[in-house]
Amino acid sequence: MRLVFHAFKAINNHEYCERFLEGHVRVLEDYGITNITTNNRKWMEMDNVYVIVALSEDTQTIVGGIRVHVANDDTPLPVEKAIGEMDSRIHNLIDTYREDGTGELCGLWNAKSVAGYGVSLLLVRAGISIVNQIGIEALFTICADYTLPMVHRVGFIVERSIGSNGEFQYPKENYIARVLRKMNATTLETAEEYDKERILDLRANPVQTTNETGPKGILTIEYNLLLSDSKI
Repeated sequence: MRLVFHAFKAINNHEYCERFLEGHVRVLEDYGITNITTNNRKWMEMDNVYVIVALSEDTQTIVGGIRVHVANDDTPLPVEKAIGEMDSRIHNLIDTYREDGTGELCGLWNAKSVAGYGVSLLLVRAGISIVNQIGIEALFTICADYTLPMVHRVGFIVERSIGSNGEFQYPKENYIARVLRKMNATTLETAEEYDKERILDLRANPVQTTNETGPKGILTIEYNLLLSDSKI
């Protein structure tokens, strides 16, 4: 299987944003989830949102994606909207890292057609790899139990100072979500060695074609992660 990972600022590609949202909604509905706080079109018009989509090379179908939201003074991060009413300490936590540049990795999904190939992990690595282009040093995310091992291996740590030892009932009562932080998204010191190497390689070479080994076999990924308005 061959996929193309393409990174862009949300406001620069409305078509891909709409297709991203359509695919994400479809996946969430398959799990009976309809109340994700950022499951809307507002982020498409925000200057502080960056998107990575995974496209099937032959059909150009979007089969997965992830977003990076940069914290600013105008709009709260998705994680703040998601759990702010349950624990207002999330706002102070984000503010602690705001001065040096912080943001959130969110909106991760992949289609059933690529399930089992490890696309989600590859998208997470790609999302972390672009933070040097957009000026982020600290990074947050929120995840469910089944994605916790994946985000741990790329260096995220459960933030136990909020919620019930870091846990929240979100997006439904029968789901447990955790807020995680990556205090240094630049040095990646908490990531496992192989994941750190791959992220740093993508950061140094944002345009590359690489064979990636997943549970179901080898994926060829054409990475196009260079943002046109990047800071590198």
